[in-house]
Amino acid sequence: MHIHILGVCGTFMGGLAVLAREAGHKVTGCDANVYPPMSTQLEAQGIELIEGYGADQVGLAPDVFVIGNVITRGNPLMEAILDRGLPYVSGPQWLRENVLQGRWVLAVAGTHGKTTTSAMLAWILEHGGLRPGFLIGGVPQNFGVSARLSDTPFFVIEADEYDTAFFDKRSKFVHYPTRTAVLNNLEFDHADIFPDLAAIETQFHHFVRTLPSTGRIVSNGGDAQLERVLDKGAWTPVERFDSDLGWRAATPGADGAFEVFFEGRSCGTVRWTLMGAHNRSNALAAIAAARHAGVTPALAIEALGAFENVKRRMEVRGVVRGVTVYDDFAHHPTAIETTIKGLRARVNGARILAVVEPRSNTMKLGVMKQALPASLDAADRVFCYSGALTWDAAAALSSLGAKASVHADLAALVSAIANTAGAGDHVLIMSNGGFGGIHDKLLEALARTG
Repeated sequence: MHIHILGVCGTFMGGLAVLAREAGHKVTGCDANVYPPMSTQLEAQGIELIEGYGADQVGLAPDVFVIGNVITRGNPLMEAILDRGLPYVSGPQWLRENVLQGRWVLAVAGTHGKTTTSAMLAWILEHGGLRPGFLIGGVPQNFGVSARLSDTPFFVIEADEYDTAFFDKRSKFVHYPTRTAVLNNLEFDHADIFPDLAAIETQFHHFVRTLPSTGRIVSNGGDAQLERVLDKGAWTPVERFDSDLGWRAATPGADGAFEVFFEGRSCGTVRWTLMGAHNRSNALAAIAAARHAGVTPALAIEALGAFENVKRRMEVRGVVRGVTVYDDFAHHPTAIETTIKGLRARVNGARILAVVEPRSNTMKLGVMKQALPASLDAADRVFCYSGALTWDAAAALSSLGAKASVHADLAALVSAIANTAGAGDHVLIMSNGGFGGIHDKLLEALARTG
C-alpha cells in the first residue's frame, strides 16, 4: 500500500510514518515545515518528504491519504482530495486498522505524564522479554526512537485526548483497540478544542466505554476527575495507584529510592535517579500495567532501575561555569509546579532559575494565566518569554514581585538569564516547543560571560 501523509513531521504522524514503513508500506508525506531532526529521521527511513501542501500532490496517486489533525479546511491539498473524491482517513484510524488490530494494546492516557509513563512501560516490557512495539510522543532514551514495530503482540501507545482530525472531533484514544488502559490524571487543557473540563471527562468516558471486560484499567486513585469518569460506568476491572487500596509508593529516601506496595504488601524498592512525586506515580502506573501483561512487579522494579527517561524531561543540556541548564517539556501550570518541586527536592537550597514559554494553545489563549504565578512560586527567579502572547504576562506574574521578569525579545531573555545565573545555580527551561534554540544560546552566553 502507498500512503501519503499530510502533516508528516508532527510527533504522532512521524511515528506513524515510521511504523508504516517498517510494516512494508510505501510512505510519502508533506508538511508546512520540513526540517531536522524529524525530516532527517524520516528520510533515513526511506520516506520521501515534500515541503508544503501543493494540490499537485494528488498526482502521487497513493492508495490513501492519511490526514493529520493539523490539517484544516482550506488547505489546498485537502481541498483537492475532497474535490476529486479521493480516499482519505485519519492517522488514528489508519493506525488502528493497519497496525494495532489484533495486538495487545497498552494505552497511556492523561493530562500529564503520558510520554514518560509510556516510555517506562515500554522499557519494562522490553526488560521482561516481551519486545513491544510502541508509538510515543517523545524519544525514550533506552530505545533512541519514538516508534517501533515488533513481531510480538504487545504495543504501547501514548493515548492523546486531542481531537483526531478536522472531520473527526473524537479524541484520538477512542480509535485504539486497547486492552490495558492507564489513566494518569485529568485536568482542563486544550482550551482550543474543549470548552470545559466536563467535555474532556466525556471523551475519557467514551474511551472507557470501548474497553473490553477482559482488559484492565489502571487509574490514579487520588484523582477526583477520573473517579467521576469511572462513576459514569466502567465495564472493565479497575486497579488503582496512589491508593492505599491498590498501588502506592512509600516516602522516598534521600537518594530518591522508594518502596512499592500493592494491596499492603511490599513488592520491592525502585532505585533510580529520577525525581519528583509525579515520576513515582508514573512508575506505579507502569508497574501495574506491565503486571497485567505478565511482567512481575519485581522484574518491573528492576527495569526501572535502568530507566533513562525521555528526552526533554529534565534533560541536562549542559553545565557552564557551574550553572546547570535543563530542558523540560512542562507547559501546563500543574506540570510546571511538579517539575520545579521535583528539582527542588534534588538540589535542596541551591537557586532555581525557572524559564517558561507559555506556548501551548491553552496558554496562548490565557486560560491558565491566573494559575501560572503559583506554579512558579518555588523557583528563586522566574523568566517568562512573552513573544507570542496576546495577554499581559507581566501583569499576570506581578504577584511574584521582583523575582519575576518578562521579555518579549529572545536575545534579551538569554542575556538576562546569563547575567543573573551564577555557579551552583540550576536553570530550568520549560516549553512544549523548540523555544528558539534557547538552550544552546544560553550555554553560549554563559561561556562568554565567564
